[in-house]
Amino acid sequence: MQDSNEDSMNPNALFREENYTDQKIGAIRKLVPVMATGTDDPNRRVQYLGSTQIMSQMGPIPLNFELSGNTIGEAAEDFATKAKVAVEEASQELERMRRDQTSQIVVPGQGNSGGIIT
Repeated sequence: MQDSNEDSMNPNALFREENYTDQKIGAIRKLVPVMATGTDDPNRRVQYLGSTQIMSQMGPIPLNFELSGNTIGEAAEDFATKAKVAVEEASQELERMRRDQTSQIVVPGQGNSGGIIT
C-alpha cells in the first residue's frame, strides 16, 4: 500500500455516526464531528443525511440526500421534502437512461458479432 495523503484517514476530519429510522420510510444518519481524541468537535457542524429507496423494474434503487436542520427532529421534518426531490431526480435520470438505450441504433456487421466474415 502506498503512503500518501489520499490513502490515509485524516484524524482531523472524523465523524461519529448515529442512525435513526422510523422503520417505514427510510433512515437518517447523523454525523457528529469529533476530534482525534474522540471528543465532540464544536468547531464543525453536525450533518444529517437521509436515505430511502424506490422500486424499479430493475429492483430497489437506493437514494441518499442531505437534510437541513440543527436537530434530529428538524432533519426528520425535512425528510419528506428532500426525499421527494431525490425521487424526482432519480426518475428523470432513469427516463434519460431509457431514452438513451432505446435510441441506440443497431447496424448489422458493426461491433464484435462473433460471426464468420467471408
